[in-house]
Amino acid sequence: MNNRISQILDQITALEHELHTVIEQQEGRLCCKVEGKCVTFERAVKEAHVKVKTGVFSWFRTVRPQNYLTMPIIYSMIFPLALFDLFVTLYQATCFPIYRITKASRANYIIIDHQHLSYLNIIEKAHSMYCSYAAGLLAYAQEITARTEQYFCPIKHAQKILNTYSHYKYFLNYGDADNFHGKVEKLRADFAKEESQSRSI
Repeated sequence: MNNRISQILDQITALEHELHTVIEQQEGRLCCKVEGKCVTFERAVKEAHVKVKTGVFSWFRTVRPQNYLTMPIIYSMIFPLALFDLFVTLYQATCFPIYRITKASRANYIIIDHQHLSYLNIIEKAHSMYCSYAAGLLAYAQEITARTEQYFCPIKHAQKILNTYSHYKYFLNYGDADNFHGKVEKLRADFAKEESQSRSI
């Protein structure tokens, strides 16, 4: 990787950190306090939330007919999702220590906190929690897959792909055969060092 590309990547990383800081400041204006897994709102905000909540019976009257038809299909996905969750977690627990790959923290991806929102009724909370689990699980699995790929085959694709994970930009260029194995070993060492530094912060 040449110096110009490295500089641009550093600038992108700095801008991402700045964006996260601004977003956190904006979210702080919503008057909620997060302590561990507990989220609390100021009393006035919570009371305002309760006032706009749709009751369960009113909610059922407004549901589109097609939603009732697809709901059994959507919720039946919990079985393959739970099985998938078990297998990716087992895979990471058994294989990552052998290769000295840092494990992805499940708690950083599967975040269930919509039940604290008073403007959602019990059905809406259940829907939101299910969506949070499914989306978080897929992000968790993607991170496990990404860490596996960066260890075994950190090579970019010839075609452009959307939504690449953070380390993809450091992968070797497609067709770059010069000292391939040496570069892969260096990337492994760099990723391990980066993980070690991030844990010590």
